[in-house]
Formats: sequence, structure tokens, C-alpha cells
Amino acid sequence: MVEKLKSIEKPEFLFADRPVDYAEALAFMEARVDDIIAHRARECVWFLEHPPIYTAGKRADNANLLTPNRFPVYASGRGGDYTYHGPGQRVVYLMLDLRQRGRDLRKFVTQVEAWIISALAEFNVQAHIHDAQVGVWVPRPELGAQREDKIAAIGLRVRRWVSFHGLALNVEPNLEHFSGIVPCGIADKGVTSLVDLGLPVGLDDADQALLKNFEAAFGTAFETATQIPE
Repeated sequence: MVEKLKSIEKPEFLFADRPVDYAEALAFMEARVDDIIAHRARECVWFLEHPPIYTAGKRADNANLLTPNRFPVYASGRGGDYTYHGPGQRVVYLMLDLRQRGRDLRKFVTQVEAWIISALAEFNVQAHIHDAQVGVWVPRPELGAQREDKIAAIGLRVRRWVSFHGLALNVEPNLEHFSGIVPCGIADKGVTSLVDLGLPVGLDDADQALLKNFEAAFGTAFETATQIPE
């Protein structure tokens, strides 16, 4: 378990009750990160959905955007290649102050991975990571001996030791929408979701699992909030 960070004020947890436009989300994150850097605001963890979109990371290969006119495409500024966001996918943006959390990027990524894996374990999903492929994966032996599918994508950015962007956990999105890209540039593996795995799980269930495991992953407790960024 991560050592509890007693000196850090609890992050503000925000929950959007509608799909949030990607440009709107970027503007909010940019402003909040600047405020955290300047000590004008506390850390923030934002739970939301986006309308159907594709986003391009800094290493995006245009060849991996298979149907460029299907959904809006946004340059994100995060790491990684192309990914999909849409309804039924829980996006969590992590605006955390790594100046107070050890200034260790590898540790931070490991914490994000562990957070997702422990949340999935609440549904008896045994997920894992790969050293060479960012994200969280689940085995699919029913589809082939070596088959595994990605259930969560991770794309992070850090500015002056404050993080933003975050993760996307597939709860019940339309998986066919991923066919317009090579997800994260990985062509030899598939994409799945909690519902695709046969679990009767909704976004609220996923949120509760993530919130339950937040303190163990990051060392600071979840504090109830329902504020929506304007």
C-alpha cells in the first residue's frame, strides 16, 4: 500500500453529469494545472465522459487513423498514439501535484496502473500490464490461447511536476467505434470492456470501484464532491 500523504490537502473530485466536449476539457485542465503550479488551487480528479472522438498523442502515426472523417479528431498533447473516447467509457483526468508526491514519473505511472487493476479486481477481473505496451490488459482465453485485450488506456502529461490527462476505462462503450483507429498503435491485440466480458456493470459501479481504491494507490483519501466545472 502507498504510504498515506498526510501533508497534502485532499484532491477535489469532480463528476460531470453530461458528456464533456474535448476542447472544453482541455481548457479546464490547462487552467487548473496552471493554478496548481501557482498554489492557487488544490489537486483535482475529474470523472467524465466525452462524445465520440479520436485523440492523437504526441507519438501518433497518421497511418493508425483508419477513418479520419468518422469522428472529430483532436491533438491531445499527452503521450501515446491514437485512442478513442465515447459514451460508456469512464475517463478520469488526474491533475496531481507530483512536487508533493516524490517527483517520480515512473512511480506515478505505476500508481495509475495499480489503481485500475485494483478497481477491476472488485469485479473479479484479473488484469495486468506490459512493460513495452502502456495500458491495462485482460486475458481472453475463450478467444484464443494467447489472446488478450486492452480494457483501459493511460495517457499522461506533466507540466512543472503537475500531471494532467489520465486514463480511460472501458465500461460499456460501443467497441465498434475503435475500428476507426489502430488503438494506441497496437495492431495485434484487441479491445474489450467490462460489459463485453459479460459483467452487468455501469459507470456508477466503475466509479465506486475506482473511488474505493484511490487512497491505496495514491496515498490520499477520496473526498465526496459533486461539483461540475463550468
